[in-house]
Amino acid sequence: MFTGLIQNKGTIRTLSKDGGSGSLVIEAGGWDRPVQIGESIAVQGVCLTVTRIDSDRLTFDVLGETFQCTNLGDKVEGAPLNLERALREGDPLGGHMVQGHVDGVGKVREIKPVGRDYIVRIACDESILRYIVYKGSIAVDGISLTVAEVDEESFSVHIIPHTWDVTTFGEMSVGDAVNLEADPLAKYVEKALQTGQPVSPIRWDDVRRGGYDRLNRD
Repeated sequence: MFTGLIQNKGTIRTLSKDGGSGSLVIEAGGWDRPVQIGESIAVQGVCLTVTRIDSDRLTFDVLGETFQCTNLGDKVEGAPLNLERALREGDPLGGHMVQGHVDGVGKVREIKPVGRDYIVRIACDESILRYIVYKGSIAVDGISLTVAEVDEESFSVHIIPHTWDVTTFGEMSVGDAVNLEADPLAKYVEKALQTGQPVSPIRWDDVRRGGYDRLNRD
């Protein structure tokens, strides 16, 4: 579980594929505490597990499906990546609930400077757009953002200078693919309305035990 507040920006040193699946080596130093093998880190909004550590270089095994369903398969060596460590009990909840389960890939249609800020418009499939609402939350490449505008084909977000500087937005161009994860609360509400069954409240004990998926089955 994550909050969409980027803690570090890494650089791809090696990206390899073998029969669809593969591995990703990212260089990223300056963590507030040492990274551990087996730890979960959101990489461009994709929850991955650290499988090897060599100084400031972290290795992640990546499933073929992950390469296909996210923008990680399009990345090249030297590309910057947003990184966020999994949330611990007691950590600040400054963004919104992000699971690291990407719903799909959107396309950047427009990047427009407005004063000191930027407006970024992103087109995406209706299967994702249905969960996006004005002033709601959306994770773009793992970054928790507030929806400023939404229409039948796209949505817009406003980016302040700090976010522009410390995330991959600063290197973004029109036409780039971005990972999108809609607010999971919208999905739970939809499921409850479809089934007529209430959704159990979120409990920290469930999150710690990795039982978050149970919330929709209780």
